[in-house]
Amino acid sequence: MTSAPLTLLARPYDFTFDPATTALVVIDMQRDFMEPGGFGESLGNDVSQLRSTIEPLAAVLAAVRAAGLTVIHTREGHLPDLSDLPPAKLNRGDAALKIGDVGPKGRILIRGEYGQDIIDELAPVEGEIVIDKPGKGAFYATSFGDVLAEKGIKSLVVTGVTTEVCVHTTVREANDRGYECLVLSDCVGSYFPEFQRVALEMIAAQGGIFGWVAPSAAFIDALAPLSAASAAQ
Repeated sequence: MTSAPLTLLARPYDFTFDPATTALVVIDMQRDFMEPGGFGESLGNDVSQLRSTIEPLAAVLAAVRAAGLTVIHTREGHLPDLSDLPPAKLNRGDAALKIGDVGPKGRILIRGEYGQDIIDELAPVEGEIVIDKPGKGAFYATSFGDVLAEKGIKSLVVTGVTTEVCVHTTVREANDRGYECLVLSDCVGSYFPEFQRVALEMIAAQGGIFGWVAPSAAFIDALAPLSAASAAQ
């Protein structure tokens, strides 16, 4: 794909990106986190706080696919024998169900289980990359960094859950590695509204210390000429 750079209104200032070197990253939109009966709800969380991201993210996926950008999905999850799960993560908190236990959607956060997979509304299509990760950030113990390098990616448009945990960790890791990150404010979610607000403020603070923040509509509008050109071919 070849195209001219595109620009959209964002905080703290306009974000310019080359679609040919930009990837949409969809973080951990998994049943265990997003659906009633999943791990997230078992911890006492209100999953409706996350589900508001589904509709705008579906629209972003449609626009990105039409424009031909790279799409990468991540799923947090562990090997069935738990060999990649450190005790400090396993034993955190006093939840009734822990990672690896059997829940309503299978073994919790175990690769290959129903609950660990991505929700139907945002399921990857053929050709899209899916990265399974054992930690919060997408770079740790995965091929994510290698995939970005192989594809010549320089900018990341980041979506998914949760804003203050896996999204923030990935954006911070990406920033340290020289990637420019745009976080779509209505396509990331937290179980805690105050965490959501502050986490977004932290990204754009001090002249964009970790990246840019914008609503998904601004990104979709910026892609519109490219999507229209692809449709006309």
